Amino acid sequence: MSAGMRPLPPELDTPAWLHGETAFTTARTQAGEVLDWPAHLQRLRGTCAFLGLPEPEPALPALEPLPWGLLRVTVAGGGTFFSHRPLNPGPRPELGMTVRVTGIQVHPQLAAHKTGNYLPYRLAALAASPDHEGWLLDGHGNVVDGSRTSPLLELGGQRVVPAGGLPGLTRAAFLAGQEVLERPVHVSELARVTRAWVCGSGVGVVPVRAIRGVGLDLALPCAWPDTPDSRLVWPFIPS
Repeated sequence: MSAGMRPLPPELDTPAWLHGETAFTTARTQAGEVLDWPAHLQRLRGTCAFLGLPEPEPALPALEPLPWGLLRVTVAGGGTFFSHRPLNPGPRPELGMTVRVTGIQVHPQLAAHKTGNYLPYRLAALAASPDHEGWLLDGHGNVVDGSRTSPLLELGGQRVVPAGGLPGLTRAAFLAGQEVLERPVHVSELARVTRAWVCGSGVGVVPVRAIRGVGLDLALPCAWPDTPDSRLVWPFIPS
């Protein structure tokens, strides 16, 4: 039986809770050390300035020395907050991940930022099931971002970052020192993709074995990056 309508608790009567007026970043940790924190802090500062939020606290708290962890730092009107949890995405998908191009669109002003206005990404993840990841579009039909990761494509022998989404830090670390082109990528171009990857703090850099949706069912070769970089590998939890 329904409990009926209840008064909103005063602590929830805030822009952060009502409107998603927060900025956040999620960083991988290893043995309690935060990986790539300066880059995360710089991006978080930019989003806070864009939203008119306070500067994020730069000093990190002492963290439990988990083998692999995921640190979320959130900035709201009331200050900077953190949570830290074990990172265990499960067995590595040796054959690669599958991706579905969804009809969900990013917010045109917020797509370059990680904010509490996160509903489009949640909807894309739901629309992608049972595939591993959902890609979001802009208003012109360009692929711009993933529901949980940043896309990276190979087109015409060149690595291409789709323009218009979040500047992914795991992807940037993977591409450091490589020749790459950032440009709009329309869904009509996806049939010509020869390789693809998804990149994020939670999974590292993972090859895509299939792109589906928008009349497409494209099989791709799977080759995992050969790297010892802790930011880029699939988190392995010893048994």
